[in-house]
Amino acid sequence: MRALVALVILCGAILMASCSRESDAPHPPDVDPAPGLVLNPLTPEEERVILHKGTEAPFSGPYASLKDEGLYACKRCGAALYRSQDKFDSRCGWPSFDDEIPRAVRRLPDADGRRTEILCARCGAHLGHVFLGEGFTPKDTRHCVNSISLRFIPAPSAAAAGRALFAGGCFWGMEYHFRRVPGVRDVRVGYAGGHKERPTYKEVCSGRTGHLETIEVLFDPARTSFEELARLFFEIHDPAQADGQGPDIGPQYRSAIFCLDDEQRRTAERLIARLRETGILPATELRPAAPFWPAEDYHQRYYERTGGAPYCHIRVKRF
Repeated sequence: MRALVALVILCGAILMASCSRESDAPHPPDVDPAPGLVLNPLTPEEERVILHKGTEAPFSGPYASLKDEGLYACKRCGAALYRSQDKFDSRCGWPSFDDEIPRAVRRLPDADGRRTEILCARCGAHLGHVFLGEGFTPKDTRHCVNSISLRFIPAPSAAAAGRALFAGGCFWGMEYHFRRVPGVRDVRVGYAGGHKERPTYKEVCSGRTGHLETIEVLFDPARTSFEELARLFFEIHDPAQADGQGPDIGPQYRSAIFCLDDEQRRTAERLIARLRETGILPATELRPAAPFWPAEDYHQRYYERTGGAPYCHIRVKRF
């Protein structure tokens, strides 16, 4: 029986690989994102799979054999889709789950007339396909998902992952300080606020893209809060400097918080009001949420790799 099931999986893998060539043509999502939903930028390969319903090669993704505890979220919109306890090893070459988070995944008849497609119910991102009757688990269900459609959030922060975007001068120094905060699980440097998609460092430095050097902070709300992070933000740079930060002068070095929701905006406004009471007049802009474009690899963890320390981001107690 097990050999028969394995043969079924192998045939399914071959079918998915062959059908992926048919899916490479542009195909709009079947589920429209909710109005105002902030979507993460995608690489061309991510767009091929997530937007145009392609399929990654079997055994090429990082999550097929991953056994860590946590959540699997949508790469495009960040919605939680699957729990690690519902993941199993089907040996098909793609991550497999026998259940989804309630109402997180939508099923639609596939264009090939044979399979059932699965999509993120929140933004319509293509995830893969669902198969029934294979006998792998008591639930007799296999969500066969492309790794490239997912973003893994490790436990314990998976229970409630927070996100914040700050711009305050050179992103190397910003990253240095935020990585040292208990409860912060990841920091990436990049660009936000401009009109250019997938900008390069050289393009941002030209001052013509509108982007600011920005950090994306992912944190565990059970251990820290947006307010604590915003306090740190206002204390490691000069929020009153309008033309840059320290010796770094230019529009890309302006001070800003990209508020991802109303609560973040209210918190930032309250902290700015407190600074004004002390005589500090912040030039920090409170901007609406914007796509975050990760910077080149050589900018990530810069001081950690070089063994240095920031020269223009020194914490000054202000609260």
